[in-house]
Amino acid sequence: MPPRDRRAILPRMTRDTDGAHSPEATGGHYLHGAAPNAKRLPAWLRRPIARTGTFAEVDGLLEELNLNTVCQSAKCPNRGECFSEGTATFLIMGGVCTRNCRFCAVESHPPEPLDPDEPRRVAQAVKRMGLRHVVITTVTRDDVADGGAAHFVATIRAVRAAVPQAAIEVLTSDFGGNEDSVDVVAAARPDVFNHNLETVPRLYSEVRPEAIYERSLRVLQRVLETQPDLPTKSGLMLGLGETPDEVISVMRDLRAHGVEMLTMGQYLRPSPAHLEVVEFVEPHVFAELARAAYKLGFTAVASAPFVRSSYHAGELAERSSGHSSAPADGLETD
Repeated sequence: MPPRDRRAILPRMTRDTDGAHSPEATGGHYLHGAAPNAKRLPAWLRRPIARTGTFAEVDGLLEELNLNTVCQSAKCPNRGECFSEGTATFLIMGGVCTRNCRFCAVESHPPEPLDPDEPRRVAQAVKRMGLRHVVITTVTRDDVADGGAAHFVATIRAVRAAVPQAAIEVLTSDFGGNEDSVDVVAAARPDVFNHNLETVPRLYSEVRPEAIYERSLRVLQRVLETQPDLPTKSGLMLGLGETPDEVISVMRDLRAHGVEMLTMGQYLRPSPAHLEVVEFVEPHVFAELARAAYKLGFTAVASAPFVRSSYHAGELAERSSGHSSAPADGLETD
């Protein structure tokens, strides 16, 4: 079979006024990629499920300590890899969300009260797993007055007490727009403050109907206002029907609000009840978008189909801080 003509799949590039390049959009879609096929994923999204290494130990420890992870609750495709490497992203405040985002596999129904012992158990897991970079995320708890901010702080403090040398990254909700809650978590001084925009503004009513794009941007801006030296981070899913130009526009918004780190990955449908995939975005386009992000001033970018917010998070944070110039394995970072 003759080699595929790359001129047919590479996106045309346009130069924006600030010098960034963006893949040109046509008809609302990328000039590349594959249409979703219910029976078979494209080759770049097929890989064996890793269950070697420390998978069983991590799985058993989480069960022993009665802890949730986003790896399990959100059906993350990297769960096998991360567990096998002895890492996990802790999901605090229970495994049930008060919102019902149409992309997310986390269950949505009235949740249980917050568990005051959970921070101690998270800290115990971090210590026993020997983690150097800890990612703590949460379900959205609109039923709690502060959105769970105090619980976040209790978890940060418990981890710091148990493993002082560990870096702590938080991935928060929007706290319903409560800036006092944002301030409380930021004042606890995690090493990275992450809040995901998830998608472009045009798709919010379909993808995140209970969220507001400007409110999420404001969360990140507020962190910069109150803790100007605290690195901020955000993430996007691709393949939901956004255009490349819309992605570039979101990047500009993030930079205008002081965000330094960015992750971009392929949206994968968790079940038939969730939003359909509009397009499987090819790896080289993720790389093109990463280059555009660096031109806009991001200090660290992870952009590849299997990238998720906390995937190789420690390596991305080190790259952002200048302590590492090497990209994480499998990530298109510049």
